[in-house]
Amino acid sequence: MKAKELMDRDFVYVSPSDDIKKVSKIMEEVRRFTCPVLDENNKLIAWVTSFEITKGLRENNETISEIMSPLEDIVTINENEPAKRAVLATANNQFVSLPVLNDDDVVVGIIRACDIVELLSNLYEIKVSKIYEAMEDQLKGVTWDELMEASAVVSRRTTGVKITPEQYEKNIRNSTFGEAIWTTGGLEKFFAGLIAVGELVIARKVGRARK
Repeated sequence: MKAKELMDRDFVYVSPSDDIKKVSKIMEEVRRFTCPVLDENNKLIAWVTSFEITKGLRENNETISEIMSPLEDIVTINENEPAKRAVLATANNQFVSLPVLNDDDVVVGIIRACDIVELLSNLYEIKVSKIYEAMEDQLKGVTWDELMEASAVVSRRTTGVKITPEQYEKNIRNSTFGEAIWTTGGLEKFFAGLIAVGELVIARKVGRARK
């Protein structure tokens, strides 16, 4: 996924000469805590937050230019960069939002922390069976039944509990990605299990072909 697939294209922006009181009302109406400051060509020149506006009003400042954060203090992302970079930048720096630029340095969207949370929430609700369907598609020549057989073996090795391929299939069709992560003990262990399944099913395939 690229940044442009995650960003909000319908964003609010202001100019340096805008009145602080006017901007405070706009940000309140659209329920935004941050806002890019753009020039006449929609290029980023600064950034303003609700905290800066509150301080500006208290100190009787009049325009955005008096309170905005300079360009060198702003972290941006290109629209064609991986969306994961925006996720990491937001998490590591506790950003509320991140401006997205095109190759001409024009602001084309905003990625907000709430958008990332929504994306991850939706991801957690994906059925585990969908992930296995993707594996089946990628592992050319491997059937669904072979995947389930290998998964049952890996599950038994990991948990010590015997399970049939049919029971395993029923479990993944009823479980979400989020539930599977909790059950297996974390994201790394979940994907380690998938890798083990892939390795086993391929090894079995090769072994059968040699006979």
